[in-house]
Amino acid sequence: MSGVESWILSWLLNSLWQIPLLFVTGLVAARVLRQLGPAAEHRVWVSVVVLAALLPAASNLPWQWLRAHIPWAVDRSGDAHVTVVMGAGTGLGALPLPAGLLVAICIAYILLCAWFAARFVWRWRRLGVLRQDVAEVALAGEAARSWERCSKRFGIGGVSIASSSRIDGPVTIGFVRKLVLLPAGWLSEAPHADLPAVIAHELAHIRRHDFVKNLIYELLALPVCYHPIFRAARARMTETREMVCDQMAGEMGGRHEYARSLLRLASLLMQGAPSGNRYALGISDSNSFERRVMRLTEKQNEIRGMRRLATIVACVALGIAACGSALALHIGVDGLSASQPSQPSGPIAVSARIMQGQRIGGPNPVYPPDAKKARIQGKVLLNIVIGKDGTVKDLTVVSGPAALQDSSQDAVRQWTYKPFLLNGEPVEVTTTVTVTYSLKK
Repeated sequence: MSGVESWILSWLLNSLWQIPLLFVTGLVAARVLRQLGPAAEHRVWVSVVVLAALLPAASNLPWQWLRAHIPWAVDRSGDAHVTVVMGAGTGLGALPLPAGLLVAICIAYILLCAWFAARFVWRWRRLGVLRQDVAEVALAGEAARSWERCSKRFGIGGVSIASSSRIDGPVTIGFVRKLVLLPAGWLSEAPHADLPAVIAHELAHIRRHDFVKNLIYELLALPVCYHPIFRAARARMTETREMVCDQMAGEMGGRHEYARSLLRLASLLMQGAPSGNRYALGISDSNSFERRVMRLTEKQNEIRGMRRLATIVACVALGIAACGSALALHIGVDGLSASQPSQPSGPIAVSARIMQGQRIGGPNPVYPPDAKKARIQGKVLLNIVIGKDGTVKDLTVVSGPAALQDSSQDAVRQWTYKPFLLNGEPVEVTTTVTVTYSLKK
């Protein structure tokens, strides 16, 4: 199996458990930050979505230095400790599976990602068609005054408004030429008293540049769209985004009045079918009118001062701990090439991550008292040959402080491993071991 396939499968395997970890962390942080307002909650879920897309890939980078500082990954007895890692430093271990199965999983996953990418392109093309089939709308009376007032309040200009028969609710699209679209005939059907709420909400999306942000999030999400927990996190992000725009729109004419308009619009907007394009943003997004109205009308008890700072710091620390644990405790995937000979003439090189899980006995290295007294610390890298019976047949020091080499060799020579099987037969293997000696500062 090639290195690219191993990388993809390691990414896929880590995403299976890292995304739920991030989601649970997001639930806790969003709950704690709820009193700070919907903007704080939205930032939490944006962070979860972005990290869920990037963290599995980052896990494939060498994070041995981070693992050495994870409390539950290192034995900290006394004022000195010795850490033993197979190879130059990897994750907790590897998942050895048949190469054919791993390749099949890899191909299936690549095809799934290709399908998500094709769907993204198709929806993007639909946006272009939607923009071409519009009719300009001229606002008058209170609607025109609301448009001017909101544009001035949000500090935006050059936004057009039009109607389209291809949508069933107000939406906002556009990078440079920003456009607010209303359903055809909607101005005559919707209550005129509720038009200011719609205008304020759509212009809030434009003020926040939500159209551009949403497309970026969708691109990042392509590799993890398969994960149901990721879709749940993205739904939370969408819901809190609409709550932020509700809050901005409510500040224009009063939160309670805006909430009443939202309730009146709900029945009208829900009569039509959804537009089917998640890249066009509108007041009817997220299908959570009830929760949005409750959030608008609930009593605001925003915390301030040191309590606010402490809450934010605690949530940031929680997020850093979750990300650090995910990076340090990642899982690797390795497989042997099918072209490898069945009867090798000498020891075969096996990934250190695989051999780390094969060790079954032997003492850990002891910190030499003289080196400890002289405060000598560092890493000793060893090349070892493991016989068919699982014992260490040969050992060579590659690098490391001279005062620490004997301790490493004495311990590793006594290690035993499960016999490594190739085509059902035990074979000799060669691998590497890193022994880290460190002292408290």
